[in-house]
Amino acid sequence: MLTLVPTPIGNLGDITLRALETLKAADVIACEDTRHSLNLLRHFQIEKPLVSYHEHNEARRTSELIEQIAAGKNVAIITDAGMPGISDPGHRLLRACQDRGLPYTVLPGASAVLTGLIGSGFEAGEFFYGGFLPVKSGGRERELRLASERGCTSVFFESPHRLEKSLAAAVPLFGERPICVARELTKTFEDYRRGTAADLLAHFTAKPPKGEIVLILSGTGERVRPPA
Repeated sequence: MLTLVPTPIGNLGDITLRALETLKAADVIACEDTRHSLNLLRHFQIEKPLVSYHEHNEARRTSELIEQIAAGKNVAIITDAGMPGISDPGHRLLRACQDRGLPYTVLPGASAVLTGLIGSGFEAGEFFYGGFLPVKSGGRERELRLASERGCTSVFFESPHRLEKSLAAAVPLFGERPICVARELTKTFEDYRRGTAADLLAHFTAKPPKGEIVLILSGTGERVRPPA
């Protein structure tokens, strides 16, 4: 059996009882970064064989792990934070189970995408998730332009080192329409900051951001703030 196990995105108290039970029962745990995951497992007093499973060895490891699952082993996969398969390894192994007709399940749990979306206060009945914004300016501006034209909310991950560039590109596209920068979710310095792209650009230019960032862009139907 393969089980995709979400891990906390910051606060360790957010792990579920079922996730802990699954990790304790696993024959092997596949980790995005074994050193990072070892700290999490030690915190909960879990000792299990670990194997690395990341973008650089995913193809090779998938074939190895799928044979263990086929032999009846319980394999759990975790990433550094959040839900495996969302901008993190996990999708390839799950698809391999589907192709081989092997059993798998996905546990519910922490997700920076959903946490940031709900915390932004924007419409969440329908939304678009685009992973990390492109590093190159052309791709970044294209994604932001598409987001500015959507009726629904758009959610992206962004690096603190590139946030100012993204906000600067969003200024002419979003105008007075609100956007939100959600930073360090569930951690000690968690921060939801809403405003226009120009407002947020001024703020983060004066106070360069740190930590992990979710950028939430309101859709065309979101109410803009009244003029001063």
